[in-house]
Amino acid sequence: MDRGIATFTLDWGKCPRWLFDRMVYLGKEMIHAIVLTYGPDEFIKRIGDPVWFQSLGTVLAFDWNASGLTTILTAALKQAIRGEEKDLGIFICGGKGKTSRKTPDEIHTWGDRLLLASNTTTSLEYNSRMAAKVDSALVQDGFQIYHHSFFFSRNGAWTVVQQGMNTATQSARRYHWHSAYVHDLICEPHSGIVSQTRVKRVLDLTSRKSTHNRQTGVALLGDGYRTIAHDIQMIQSHRTPLSHTLSFAFGNDRYTAVDLARHEFSYHPVVEERFWDSLYLQKMLKLVCERKPVTYEAFLAMPGVGPKTVRALALVGEIIYGARPSYDDPARYSFAHGGKDATPYPVDTKTYDNTIRFLQDIILKTRVSPLEKNKMFQRLSLLGRNAVQ
Repeated sequence: MDRGIATFTLDWGKCPRWLFDRMVYLGKEMIHAIVLTYGPDEFIKRIGDPVWFQSLGTVLAFDWNASGLTTILTAALKQAIRGEEKDLGIFICGGKGKTSRKTPDEIHTWGDRLLLASNTTTSLEYNSRMAAKVDSALVQDGFQIYHHSFFFSRNGAWTVVQQGMNTATQSARRYHWHSAYVHDLICEPHSGIVSQTRVKRVLDLTSRKSTHNRQTGVALLGDGYRTIAHDIQMIQSHRTPLSHTLSFAFGNDRYTAVDLARHEFSYHPVVEERFWDSLYLQKMLKLVCERKPVTYEAFLAMPGVGPKTVRALALVGEIIYGARPSYDDPARYSFAHGGKDATPYPVDTKTYDNTIRFLQDIILKTRVSPLEKNKMFQRLSLLGRNAVQ
């Protein structure tokens, strides 16, 4: 499975009740067939593949490529297994908006009901929280996370599906994680790549190219707050060792790292003593310096550490110490934009073919009527043709 992110148009509409009920019904049949044939861990693994996830949504009748597929499909699957979770060995927590913030509580509740070891439940809760933090703070691509769901099996396999929105570009981006592919929560943890659009410049601190910057950040925190404050004063006074850095887009604007840093560490022009406008940022940097986290993951996991604190530390590391992070979008290629003539790049037909064959096998094993199976096969056939257009 390749690594990456899926991007979609932002959908403001509402799924009609008849469609949602249909997806619940078909989703239940698909899940039963998958678990019976391959086991619960295979279902969790498949959900972690954005191509398969997208294909499943299409087969279940959500046939337009919009952000609603993520939220509606997740809600439909959660509803489909309600009351059967223990029998299936599959558990789905979280969802859209306020429901996403209840994810750790839902995991904890299932841990109690399943009599899981306390360290197992704690680990699942931690992975859920860190996935949300990584995609909101370490991947700063202009998409605000508003949907977070956590799928796990009784055996401990887990998958995260979360989505962010960018209202300025009217688009949404979906992030997939799967436990089997997460060797490091903060270094390239995502599973699968499917994207329709790419952002020209993204502050991506999950990239291996950002390793030096992360290491420099941990070292700075260990040196103490005075060191960081002194470095920020150098940036404010324009006495930076690196006068030129590659420009990048942040939000809808374009900056150099120095431009962005001077905005982050702004000071009041009237009073003599320079100070930051963001008192919260000062407070957070002081707090993390006092606790001296020994790893970057421990720094990120601290309560209150978010995009602004992460960005501030990354900018100091780049501008003062030359530890440049990655500004490349983690999304690497697109099925939608690929072509049979390899323009602008080849379509990964092997991945799509495997997905289609798997879904064909599962449709045959479902207990739905022949007419319903025929409709599902037709949608699957359409998906296959669109994959190579």
